[in-house]
Amino acid sequence: MQDGVPGPLRADDPHEISGYVLRARVGEGGMGTVYLSHTRGGQPVALKAVRREYARDAAFRVRFAREVAAARRVSGYHLVPVVDHDAEGETPWLATHYVPGLPLDTVIDGYGPLPTATVLRLTGCLAGALASVHSAGVIHRDVKPGNLLLAASGPWLLDFGIARTSDLRTLTTVGRLVGTPKNMSPEHALGRPLTSASDVFALGLLAAEAATGEHPYGRGHGLAVAARIAETDREPPVLDHHPEPLRRLLRLCLAARPEDRPSAPEVAELCRRALGADDVRGLRNFTGWLPDPVASAVARIEAATRPRSAGYTPTYVPTVRDPLAAEWKRRVRRTPSPGS
Repeated sequence: MQDGVPGPLRADDPHEISGYVLRARVGEGGMGTVYLSHTRGGQPVALKAVRREYARDAAFRVRFAREVAAARRVSGYHLVPVVDHDAEGETPWLATHYVPGLPLDTVIDGYGPLPTATVLRLTGCLAGALASVHSAGVIHRDVKPGNLLLAASGPWLLDFGIARTSDLRTLTTVGRLVGTPKNMSPEHALGRPLTSASDVFALGLLAAEAATGEHPYGRGHGLAVAARIAETDREPPVLDHHPEPLRRLLRLCLAARPEDRPSAPEVAELCRRALGADDVRGLRNFTGWLPDPVASAVARIEAATRPRSAGYTPTYVPTVRDPLAAEWKRRVRRTPSPGS
């Protein structure tokens, strides 16, 4: 994969999984490999195939099935939906709608920090996505730059529902503590019970890093950063180099005590006001929202993965029915109601 554009399959890659013909590699992580495929209607999907060592673990399969089922209960703007999965086959897998975009961590590393207006817009939209997650009684637990895609259609939150059991190269398990260390809230790092406020803290970390290219708690090994986060009540991060009104928002989100942080809907509202948008629909105005170099990279990904034309041989041949196109239309491609 070059600059986010899916790359060719390798010699040891499968060419088909459960009727999905695999066309390219999107990426690879601790849980497995992500491939590009298409629905029968030609719409691109990202199919995530679980590594063989996890496929042999019965407990993993149970968690995988439970958490993917939880993900499918949640829908909303800027949430990439899980639209199909199989936890019982030889190779467990899940399919999501494919969003042609770049992960935020890739953008920061390759293009530097983002303009304040872009950060406020992505933070507000991500807060709206988390509000949908929280309203379903679920906590994401792994809000981080690598789980946020920046696309022409806006920011999109990834890996909802599987974050707790996915990338074991970046996740740490100590007793019941699971998460990406440098993106944990203080209570998460201390192994305490979590609420939706933990996701809000992680959102604050993400926004702070997007604006400056630097983690607000400094550099170092993930566990060292988590230790500093755990002590934030004694030594809070220095945010003086962040411009207003982003600085005020970060201080609220990064409050040491969960009860002192705003809710996800309140964060979205603060971002809307800071941008001067009349309503939430103004927050979702993505015309020219990305810096030109990032927008150009996204355009290249779009060109390489756009829906196939009529007559294209489908890469997905369902055995019963094709649930993906209708599911995506129902859950995401909907017209906002007035004031929504």
